Amino acid sequence: MNEEKKIHLDSGEIASLWTAYVNDSMSVRILQFMIQHIQDPDISPAIQHALDISDGHLKQLTAIFEAEEYAIPIGFTSKDVHLDAPWLFSDTFCLTYVSHMAKVGMLSYSGLLSMSTKPSIRDYFTTCLNQTASLYNQTVEIATHKGVNARIPYIEVPKKADYINSKEYYSGLNPFSDKRPLNAIEISHLYMNALTNYIGMKLCLAFAQTSPNKKVQDFLLRSKEISKKHSKIFNSLLSDNNIATPQLPDVAVSSSTTETFSDKMIMFHMALLISAGIGNYATGASASQRLDLAVNYERLSLEVAKLAKSGADLMIENHWLEQPPGTRNREQLARNKK
Repeated sequence: MNEEKKIHLDSGEIASLWTAYVNDSMSVRILQFMIQHIQDPDISPAIQHALDISDGHLKQLTAIFEAEEYAIPIGFTSKDVHLDAPWLFSDTFCLTYVSHMAKVGMLSYSGLLSMSTKPSIRDYFTTCLNQTASLYNQTVEIATHKGVNARIPYIEVPKKADYINSKEYYSGLNPFSDKRPLNAIEISHLYMNALTNYIGMKLCLAFAQTSPNKKVQDFLLRSKEISKKHSKIFNSLLSDNNIATPQLPDVAVSSSTTETFSDKMIMFHMALLISAGIGNYATGASASQRLDLAVNYERLSLEVAKLAKSGADLMIENHWLEQPPGTRNREQLARNKK
């Protein structure tokens, strides 16, 4: 244990701990609002479990920061949520949201774990990964039991294994030639990206109608239209191959226009979703063996990247973007020495 204390945090661990704290501080505020309005006794335990996990993470991270003499990030506080605001999300939306964010969390924690070396930090992120996987399983079981789970389409189970016997398997860019049918990997990514954009669309609407800031509203409505367009593209690719498009349960939002979350937190949440979306598109592009799909992902990624840039500009303009830990500018220090 004494030896452990002598090991300083490296840059990967500093970045991972900072990222985890800011993300969990946001999650706590969203979930605190949701749990106040949940009516369904089947769904409530999952939302409460998610809140307990994030709240526990903040306590553990705070202890780590204090032990390492590491400045605690600003993150998000009770000032970033109006708990007395009217109901905003349907119970099914809350369940779908937590399930989706658990998927984002599993990807995030596996990355944070891989950037950590110190045993205690690796143990922490391993626990986080296991907790998030457990939460995801819980939400899927509840959704399946209630018949509100969006399932990836069924296809015929293969009866034999085979090799690709033609380079035409990778084609798809020529508009005058037939495209081969989608394979299971491509179907999965198209379906999940269509589903993700649909959830993003609903979240944009909820945030836009409750934000008092015109620029934020405009950004959210623009984001909603991009999500709608992308979802339509993915659905079209599926339907062109006679594959069922996402059939989603009621993930409605209310007509409340009362400010619920701070614009600072709304914009951060959007930045998080956009970042996850770009990652999903990159994964979809690399996994797709039909060239037209890869080109589509790359084209849509560029549009999302431009959206991310405009969002970051808006956050900087309003002093909402917290600066991650970094090194000092050595040249500037030298010049300012005197």
